[in-house]
Amino acid sequence: MKRSLLSFGIAATLSITSMAALATGPATTPQLGSFGVDLTSRDTSVKPGDDFNRYASGHWIDTYQLKDYESSYGAFNELRDRSEDQVHALIDGLLARKDLLPGSNGQKLRDYYTSYMNRTARDAAGIKPLQPVLTRIAAIDSKAALIAAFANAAIDGSDAPLGLYVGTDRKDPDSYLVGLGVGGLGLPDRDYYLNPDARFVKIREAYVAHIQRMLGFAGVSEADAKPRAEAILALETALAKPQWDRVKLRDRDKTYNVVTFAQLQQQYPGYDWAAQLRAQQMPQPVRLNISTPDVIGPVIDVINATPLAAWRDYLTFHAIDGNASLLSTQIDEASFAFNGKVLNGQKAQREDWKRAVALVGSGNGLGEALGELYVARYFKPQAKAAMDTLVENLRAALRQNIEHIDWMSDATKVEAYRKLSTFRPKIGYPSKWKDYSSVTIQPDDLLGNAIALRQYNRADQNRRIGQKTDREEWGMTPQTVNAYYNSTFNEIVFPAAILQPPFFDVNADPAVNYGGIGAVIGHEMGHGFDDQGSKSDADGIQRNWWTDADRARFDARTKALGAQYNSYCPLPGQCVNGGLTMGENLGDLGGLSMAYTAYQLSLKGKPAPVIDGLTGDQRFYLSWAQVWRGKYRDEALLNLIKTNPHSPSMYRANGPLRNIDAWYKAFNVKPGDAMYLPPEQRVRIW
Repeated sequence: MKRSLLSFGIAATLSITSMAALATGPATTPQLGSFGVDLTSRDTSVKPGDDFNRYASGHWIDTYQLKDYESSYGAFNELRDRSEDQVHALIDGLLARKDLLPGSNGQKLRDYYTSYMNRTARDAAGIKPLQPVLTRIAAIDSKAALIAAFANAAIDGSDAPLGLYVGTDRKDPDSYLVGLGVGGLGLPDRDYYLNPDARFVKIREAYVAHIQRMLGFAGVSEADAKPRAEAILALETALAKPQWDRVKLRDRDKTYNVVTFAQLQQQYPGYDWAAQLRAQQMPQPVRLNISTPDVIGPVIDVINATPLAAWRDYLTFHAIDGNASLLSTQIDEASFAFNGKVLNGQKAQREDWKRAVALVGSGNGLGEALGELYVARYFKPQAKAAMDTLVENLRAALRQNIEHIDWMSDATKVEAYRKLSTFRPKIGYPSKWKDYSSVTIQPDDLLGNAIALRQYNRADQNRRIGQKTDREEWGMTPQTVNAYYNSTFNEIVFPAAILQPPFFDVNADPAVNYGGIGAVIGHEMGHGFDDQGSKSDADGIQRNWWTDADRARFDARTKALGAQYNSYCPLPGQCVNGGLTMGENLGDLGGLSMAYTAYQLSLKGKPAPVIDGLTGDQRFYLSWAQVWRGKYRDEALLNLIKTNPHSPSMYRANGPLRNIDAWYKAFNVKPGDAMYLPPEQRVRIW
């Protein structure tokens, strides 16, 4: 399970000057401000204890204007923009070259990008490139043909109510395990179908109009399209009703249900599982995991009770909508009118070159081929050296924090120390790159290129069945601005692109780097000890390594933290779900706590200098807030709180601070301040 941003002794700590010393050549100034934080973003009319997010970033929040194509924007987006520009420069270099060998990664990157950018050809073709898929869907005349269509939905760019995939066995991390899951929803979450609130009613009405318009591209008349669109909404609503909510889906104990293939067939006899495997070209597994076992039966009932004509319409709609960005401008814009404008509040699409870069460089595209070029040009060895040291300092800090907590017994601490000592950091880029030699990319066949890569990725998954897991693989590309923790391998992974300001700057004040990338490192380490990651041991095996009393005390603390986040309501009547965001909130609180400890260790008992009138602790917390400054459109904010395990950025900035004594002291936060919590109500975990 991957969680995203993010014998042992005390490691050597990082001195105040060592980060700058890692830079090559003469020391230079930080990229942001005089010490690594942009102080012009602040609104000093706001008391730090009333709203630290606005104190640190209020001027930026008030003055930044979201671009028409932006549904939200913040420090992550700033860095993603920088990474995007860097990748664009790499592709421009490939476009200018005349010596790229046919079949080389360079040729494939160049031609995939070129095929996207050729709007003239795409507009002339219209729906035609998708016609073979639509013809296959229109020919579905039996249950067997329907199952085959479900099996190939991922290749066709469509959707399906049931899916078989390959993951890692959470109780045997050296083995791959086939998983069975449910899906098939075109709206972001089951709540969008079932919530009676007027906001969701309007979205459902817009969704029906959207389906109707997409069916029109397949030749369905306007008169026929509306009732057929309403039938698709009814079908998806029926699929949504039995599905688990996202809080329940987070519970790793509930989602591990391994059966033999024979047992699967016995328990759910109303579906031809062997036929789906054959159509998906997946070897028949001996064992597989059913994530939500009590949902499979009701979904099969919906499949069998729904006429084939409705399924043909459903698959047709999703094929057009799922491939719209690869087709003509007319189809692309029609899809965006709902998916971009209604669901996310965007007013316009991103520029084509940005969308092309995202497509080509994605994990489902030619991401590692592009990543190899990215690392060669942009990733500096001194950044990795500094990260290696920072990771060990954070490891030491978490060790010290665990030693000092009073709610965990010595028996559980022994297991916690062992898990901490075996954290494996991966920094920058993988030790080996994906081999794309079997993929053919043409400069004039965008959809064909996308389908070729989908087939490549499916074959790559299928080949794993029966094999030992590959611990050298990465779940993100080097040019991705993010980080993750993988519990089954007990690894923390930091792609190259995140190692830039505002997260990390070799020339910044150490307090800034600890409050930025240090807290990100701590966040990912913290996932190993959050409410779900803590269910796996040092070897990545899902098992209970806690005493019952310790787990009960831990659960009481997480419950209190969840209650805090439940009270944060960014939109009228729409509040953060503390259960859904629990893991990330724990990651933020634990990560910031251990980063602060690591910063104190780095000082080696000496006082931090005062810079621009700010103490070291103040700079540390300002750096944290700088990372999480952000701005949202209401539609995107609603989507986020309903679907995303991360809290909105303003609560990521403020939420953990309310529980950290050192922040109160650094900014003289007192009773009566809006963010003040009495000491007995502050949640202290790691």
